[in-house]
Amino acid sequence: MAQAGESDKPEPAAEKKPRRRITKRKAVEQHARSYFDAIARRDVEAIGEHWREDGVDDFVPIGVLRGRPEIVEFFRDTFAAIPDFEMTVTRVVAGEREAGVEWRSRGNFTGAPFQGIDPTGKPVELRGFDLLEIEDGEIVSNTAYYDGAAFARQVGMLPPEGSSAERAMKSTFNAVTRVRKALAERTAGS
Repeated sequence: MAQAGESDKPEPAAEKKPRRRITKRKAVEQHARSYFDAIARRDVEAIGEHWREDGVDDFVPIGVLRGRPEIVEFFRDTFAAIPDFEMTVTRVVAGEREAGVEWRSRGNFTGAPFQGIDPTGKPVELRGFDLLEIEDGEIVSNTAYYDGAAFARQVGMLPPEGSSAERAMKSTFNAVTRVRKALAERTAGS
């Protein structure tokens, strides 16, 4: 017989905690985060270890890198050009094979030349987005998007946005375009 305040209901069985299984999506997210952590540490060997040997990295403003050695060399060059390079991931969205990574980077262009451009000592801050494809724990492809013109402006290759120098550059470019168009029309009409 139950005493006051006690229930006739049996004690609930101890709840079993479900075994945590790493889903494909979680594994893809972890790999993407680990890759960007290696970039943030400027660890070119660890960066390379995240890639399949024949991986393809398409940096939209720069070009396509084919194979782990080219990818590693690109990052080696980047860190040599910007010795205080910092990378921060702001968001990761992962599926079962892909991960989208939004990031910010910053540093000072005080080191070695980058993509044929001599260092200017100027600070560089970029926002970008990478779309990684990951299979069997390795990156097989990536497309990296960032504003190449913003980089060019910050290092001094292009004039500041909205400046009189930029307006003059656009005006000259448009004048040349009009002359080319007029010559093409004249040649086509002959």
